[in-house]
Amino acid sequence: MKIVIAGAGEVGTHLAKMLSQENQDIILMDPNEERLNFSKSSMEILPMVGNPTSLRDLEEAGIKKADLFVSVTPEETTNVTACMLAHNLGAHRTLARINNYEYLLPKNKELFEKLGINSMIYPEMLAAKEIVTAVRRPWTRQYWELFGGALILIGVKVRDNSRLVNRVLAELLNEQKLYHIVAIKRKNETIIPRGTDRIESGDIVFFTTTRSHIEDVRLLAGKKDPEVKKVIIMGGSRIAIRACQYLPNNIRVKVIEANKEKSHRIAEVVPSNVLIINGDGRDTDLLMQEGIKDAQTFIALTENSSTNILACLAAKRLGVFKTIAKIENIDYIQLAESMDIGSVINKKLIAASHIYQFLLDADVSNVKCLTFANADVAELVARPDSKITKKQVKDLRLHLPILLIHPAEIRGSIRGIMRRHTETDLLSRPLLQQGDRVDRRRYLRSQIVRLILQPIQRDM
Repeated sequence: MKIVIAGAGEVGTHLAKMLSQENQDIILMDPNEERLNFSKSSMEILPMVGNPTSLRDLEEAGIKKADLFVSVTPEETTNVTACMLAHNLGAHRTLARINNYEYLLPKNKELFEKLGINSMIYPEMLAAKEIVTAVRRPWTRQYWELFGGALILIGVKVRDNSRLVNRVLAELLNEQKLYHIVAIKRKNETIIPRGTDRIESGDIVFFTTTRSHIEDVRLLAGKKDPEVKKVIIMGGSRIAIRACQYLPNNIRVKVIEANKEKSHRIAEVVPSNVLIINGDGRDTDLLMQEGIKDAQTFIALTENSSTNILACLAAKRLGVFKTIAKIENIDYIQLAESMDIGSVINKKLIAASHIYQFLLDADVSNVKCLTFANADVAELVARPDSKITKKQVKDLRLHLPILLIHPAEIRGSIRGIMRRHTETDLLSRPLLQQGDRVDRRRYLRSQIVRLILQPIQRDM
């Protein structure tokens, strides 16, 4: 597949790196040559100095043969214009990064499709929604809904007070099946668990459960669930503004922004339950003055990852239950986890998950990156006559773990089987059926997904 990416910023660069591991034909375009220096490494990325709104540059990039054109520059107008031009020059599909929520409204979808823009992504809005989810479930490290909310994926850091600690997973099989443990993050290692694996204190454990058993998982993990009444946000970014608009009105929110002019602009667009403070969020005296000891959640959203980490550490020392840090440097995520920062927001990973879903088209209805674990979750649906429905699961030799779920099985309790694709581990149902859901956990490989979900060719 030939993919042209316009914009070698944070999102574009990370996306190019990830897709290059999929053996895709990647061209990364940017008018600034310095931003393309990283691509001169061993990665299979073709750098091109060019303007995505230039017809000549697009043609030189081979846009006529492009299966996908992605424009993720910081400028919304550039992205929209570039996608329109790419479409008219022959690109099969286009995706634009935007900064205007109105573009995403259903009533405008048809208009943009006519203009040649197949999909749009607003990373700041997606990040804000993740923040709101983390605020509503402060005891979780990650919370994500599958199958329209019928199945829930929860990431929780377990401590000594958890009933799971020092227990072998096989010991849990005799208990009422209210959940599945699908992955364990232990220091730098991501474990897809077997029955012989043991949970240790400090592990981040990823569960799948139904909505009715979320509370059971919380109690099992030994986590408190305080009611969030007050939130303090450091940094008046676009993510902060959008998060303020999404948070419930019964939560008191204070946003601390160092820039006075920016503070005034923010005050004009946020709801009435939000108070804007002009000051330095790193100032402990200011935090104390604004009642941080009464706050249940502290969110650091400045453009500096190090500042956000340090601010969250300070908030933890002051007694805040939940801290959330925006960290754009992926190398810092592991550091944040080791320092017990709490939840981490990374626009690169959020945007990449969305674009992956678009890249795989109808095969994948949901894709999510597990921030702390080296793993993605993909919700797949077996199509008619696909290869995965024609063999026993053990004979597919996928070398990746999946959770097989019939649509009827996500009512009440979970009866799908977590499988690690070895003959000794396989249980129950031998064949996937048309319409079965395949919840797949591992670093996403689009070639494998297409192989197992595409219809079998007649000559096979």
